[in-house]
Amino acid sequence: MYRIGDIELKQLEATIASKQLFRVGNPACGHWQQVVNFEKEFAQLIGTKHALLVSGGGTAALTCALIGLGIGPGDEVIVPAYTFMATASAVLMAGAIPVIADIDESLALSPEAFEKRISKHTKAVMPVHMIGRPADMDKIMDIARKHGLKVIEDACQCDGGSYKGHRVGSIGDAGAFSFNDFKIISCGEGGGMVTSNPDVYERASIFHDSGSAFRPYAKDFSIPVFLGQQFRATELMGAVMRGQLRRLEGILSDARRIAGRFRAELDGVKGLKIAPMNDPAGDCGISVVFTFESEAGARKFAQSPGVGAWLPIDTGKHVFTNWEPLLKKNIYHHLRMNPFYFEENKGLRADYGAEVCKKTLDICKRTAIISISPDFDEQHVAQRIEACKKAMKNWKI
Repeated sequence: MYRIGDIELKQLEATIASKQLFRVGNPACGHWQQVVNFEKEFAQLIGTKHALLVSGGGTAALTCALIGLGIGPGDEVIVPAYTFMATASAVLMAGAIPVIADIDESLALSPEAFEKRISKHTKAVMPVHMIGRPADMDKIMDIARKHGLKVIEDACQCDGGSYKGHRVGSIGDAGAFSFNDFKIISCGEGGGMVTSNPDVYERASIFHDSGSAFRPYAKDFSIPVFLGQQFRATELMGAVMRGQLRRLEGILSDARRIAGRFRAELDGVKGLKIAPMNDPAGDCGISVVFTFESEAGARKFAQSPGVGAWLPIDTGKHVFTNWEPLLKKNIYHHLRMNPFYFEENKGLRADYGAEVCKKTLDICKRTAIISISPDFDEQHVAQRIEACKKAMKNWKI
């Protein structure tokens, strides 16, 4: 979370004063419709017909998207080898099997690696817009459409980002966002799913609210109500997110300005290569990424005084070799509920050894990232840029 304060407090005060915190209520009786209004405002911002605010974070949003698209046992879903484990775990929550594919130096799913991993069982692909950086959606969409695959955009680290004029999340068949405490906008925890397909939205809506048969809007469903999970958002979440949504463009504008200054002043510095970007204009600006020829070079730069960079390989949770429960195939509490042992999933590719995506490991070792806050002042930015330049003087690796 970058910014929060009076805007959110006023929304919360009004909601608490109404004494109606459940997401479903009658506005004629003082219900603020905070969740409903946020969903309308978020869908309009992203450019989709529907949005669904959920508790449970981006993981729940991804699971809702997968369920909405009908993904389940017998299906493979391709995910990048560099992402938070939730991308893969959401696939398992839907009963399907995640298949990992390499990234490229943009830190997003490699379109070439994606296509090579397609099998007769592949049903969908989940490109991830990591650390505010859009994936190569033109190539990914072309490949997916050629093979008849669904596309779920994992935009959990890219709230408000865009690709060639379109907001991420609106390009594929569905998109998912995270609003937990570490994201661009936040209510502490929660997520959002978006789509323009009414059937996908309806199925996801039913799944996220196990009591939906009792809701006043259930009469409008064309899909029979089924038992799902309980991922309903509260009016308090909606209140905070409506305030956060008002801050989003300012956050992105300031972050992009600062990240742009880093890139402009460091472009051309000998030995320093700015990592490729799939859409510089749509990048959220929350990171500046550099690619080195070796891990030693990346570490020397990251550890130089004043630089303050980090290596993706070191996060302990975003590289596929860190996904311990998945690697050990420990899913759910009971063996009969574990998708890896479903009869329908026999023969599907559940290979997650380090040898499967060696390129991803190599890139994550040779990459150094500077995290950007939209609230960095000019002096801080100047000092960090100077530290980067100084680190590259008399460079020897």
